[in-house]
Amino acid sequence: MSTGSTAEPRPAIDTALARRLVDAQFPQWAELPLQLLDPAGSDHVIHRLGDDLSVRLPRHTGAVGQAAKEKEWLPRLAPHLPLAVPVPVGVGEPGFGYPWPWAVSRWLDGEVATVGSLADSSGAAVQLAEFLVALQSFPPTDLAVGNAREDLIGRPLAARDRDTRAAIAEVGGTFGGAAMTELWDAALSAPGWDRPPVWFHGDFHTGNLLTRDGRLSAVIDFGGLGIGDPACDLIIAFTLMSTRSRAVFRAALGVDDATWTRGRGWALATGLNAYTTYAAVDPRVAAQTTRQITGALNG
Repeated sequence: MSTGSTAEPRPAIDTALARRLVDAQFPQWAELPLQLLDPAGSDHVIHRLGDDLSVRLPRHTGAVGQAAKEKEWLPRLAPHLPLAVPVPVGVGEPGFGYPWPWAVSRWLDGEVATVGSLADSSGAAVQLAEFLVALQSFPPTDLAVGNAREDLIGRPLAARDRDTRAAIAEVGGTFGGAAMTELWDAALSAPGWDRPPVWFHGDFHTGNLLTRDGRLSAVIDFGGLGIGDPACDLIIAFTLMSTRSRAVFRAALGVDDATWTRGRGWALATGLNAYTTYAAVDPRVAAQTTRQITGALNG
């Protein structure tokens, strides 16, 4: 779950602004109706444009690079992936007081995946493992770490150390400070990824999965897409899956002990970040992140 800085100023974004931007920069779609999706994610304000398109305007600076990244990479990755991904059709420019690039993509039908519908599904666990295997198998070509552009190199887990320990101290009475510290220390000291760098989604959690007719159909929101250690994508095992389906997922993906431990660390760190930021004001986030943190602790 990605978040922007709560202190930075954020532009006011409404349907009138989105309408002006679309009409001025993509006049071929000026006659299409525009409908705000609410609630949308924490990173973008999203409108549906006609039946077949979506308009995504970043809310904060942390999401600004996503439009260009998805436009460059998703058309290359999509043919190799077993689930649908967004198909970008245009990148808009700043205008009318809005300061950042924004995106128009093909609309993907579906419902956001829920724990209630998929948590104990072995089929969904296998589908997710197959998606990650396919993503990791796409050749990085000349973009191996060391040559990769900065926007494709994710932050290492250790970069979250100070914030994670502060969060553990803040909510240790809720989740067990000693157990969280033990897991966090183990994740930081686990052997690192010692194989060639691979692609990772970077924000692979329940909110970025769509379903149709009870089955997974699409993966969205590739702002964290990058190359390196794929352990961050194991977060999905702790946001969505039960203990049983988690075991199916791990076996299908073939995850070694060190990578699994790093993945548990990613789930703990990102869960704590979202919990301490949003749980007091959003019961839905409180429930989701409580599940994520306790799942990481239980392994």
